[in-house]
Amino acid sequence: MEQCWRWYGPDDPVTLEHVRQAGATGVVSALHHIYDGRAWPEADVLERKRIIEAAGLTWSVVESIPVHNSFKIGAPERERYAGYYRDSIRTLAKAGIKTICYNFMPVVDWTRTDLMYRLPTTGYALRFDAIDFAAYDLFVLQRKNGAASYTPARIAEAERRLKALAPEQVDQIERNLIAGLPATERSYNRDSFREALAEYDGIGPKELRDNLAWFLREIIPVAEEEGVRMCIHPDDPPFSLYGLPRVVSTAQDARFILEAVDSPANGLTFCTGSYGTRADNDIVAMVKEFADRIHFVHLRNITIEEDGSFYEAEHLEGGTDMAHVILALMQEEARRRKEGRADWRIPMRPDHGHLLADDIGKKKINPGYSLIGRLKGLAELRGIMRAVERFGLA
Repeated sequence: MEQCWRWYGPDDPVTLEHVRQAGATGVVSALHHIYDGRAWPEADVLERKRIIEAAGLTWSVVESIPVHNSFKIGAPERERYAGYYRDSIRTLAKAGIKTICYNFMPVVDWTRTDLMYRLPTTGYALRFDAIDFAAYDLFVLQRKNGAASYTPARIAEAERRLKALAPEQVDQIERNLIAGLPATERSYNRDSFREALAEYDGIGPKELRDNLAWFLREIIPVAEEEGVRMCIHPDDPPFSLYGLPRVVSTAQDARFILEAVDSPANGLTFCTGSYGTRADNDIVAMVKEFADRIHFVHLRNITIEEDGSFYEAEHLEGGTDMAHVILALMQEEARRRKEGRADWRIPMRPDHGHLLADDIGKKKINPGYSLIGRLKGLAELRGIMRAVERFGLA
């Protein structure tokens, strides 16, 4: 697999020099200053590519071209934004960048309640505390009809938790949940967040799925013409938040997406951590089932707790059998090579590393995207890949 690294652009505290030191050859990046749905200017794309290539690296994957909210709610202006999106695909293809990751999560992107969860190793991980989340949703945000999303037992747990939290802890949880994490498209205060949720009144799983299918029918034909591989990222976490539907969470969801427009250009970003947050997802089986439509891979691991909370585990620990995932992906690469596919090599990146060693205490750092934790993860994943190659297993 092509070893890649997410880079947030010139302001990222992890530099392209660091990326090379980690041993990655590909960069996963985007024009993070353009999140309003307009088309990406060719000059901006070429400048980002120039910077990456000047460092001796390749811009291998775009993550992400933001999907405007009008697509998700089915607003009339989605027609205009579909044109912008198609223009961005064409611009990227002209620049030779032909793998594009995106997501279809409503209102909030990836979500965690705790960005500094202390591990027994004394490092720090990202964590989603299901009780903290419910306490915020029910008693701080006071979402309309929020109680319908929870059992009576969970509501009682959440109320007890809120009483045990200091005001500054509640403020921190709120910032983590709605103020915007790295690469998220929108940032809110409490009032604007309630307004954003209200836009989804009347939109359930069926409506959101229909809107996703409309989006795919609009963009995949252009991607196919341009030789671009679109790959949708799963929901993170892969279950409803704030009563909102999420429709990229299970194997059945993936089947729907791939069948909505049955084209090699319509594929998946297979994130083992996102799909792995649901205990009912068999990750290895899913990799094998969807192998020929997996265009990009995020490798990370999750430990799920009894109450539904979870935290980012070591890359080779947690609930996902990472060795068998990598084996299945490399066997798919071998199959593609035999077919003569130009896209036989699957780009991957280590995702959401722990905060470790000298990175602890740094003032400027993107949660989950510090240098040392991801470097450790990439080294561990590279070891498995090297073993698969060495022993001729793929």
